[in-house]
Amino acid sequence: MPSGKLIVITGPSGVGKGTIVRSLVQEYSQLHLSVSATTRKPRPGEVDSRDYYFLSREEFESAIADGEFLEWAEYAGNYYGTPKTKVQDLIDSGKLVLLEIELVGARIISGIFPDALRIFLLPPSIEELEARIRQRGKDSESDIEKRLLRAKEEIAASKEFDIRIVNEDLVTAIQDVTQVIFEQQK
Repeated sequence: MPSGKLIVITGPSGVGKGTIVRSLVQEYSQLHLSVSATTRKPRPGEVDSRDYYFLSREEFESAIADGEFLEWAEYAGNYYGTPKTKVQDLIDSGKLVLLEIELVGARIISGIFPDALRIFLLPPSIEELEARIRQRGKDSESDIEKRLLRAKEEIAASKEFDIRIVNEDLVTAIQDVTQVIFEQQK
């Protein structure tokens, strides 16, 4: 059986992680998305168990206490975490598993899966990142400010990752990420 691999994709909020990951999963059947759990409210069009496992704060805290997450963190007032069993089952079955997570989680995962491919997505500029976040129209002004402050800290940590890709043009960024993932499998 082929050996599975974990591919961690991170970067600041609004950089296009979700769009890139969704595109990869739709295009390449050999890539499997690890679905994260969160306590944030679903955005329009998001579906439970497909986009996230949407949990109440109490359910999430119970899962933490039961050791059900590979990693978890609180970000912008909500919990996010990676369900342990589901990821390990996919890797054990020889799958390439994409994990789209934030910086703190990515650092923790690096300690658990030292052979994971770690990709950091960067915006072309902080101004462009702010414009993208505002364009989504999904965040309050205070959430935008928190996300931008956090983004500056995250961008400063990008050198910790194996690969850094600037998402200036979505099509090019998807091609770059695809090339990195499949070159690593040769």
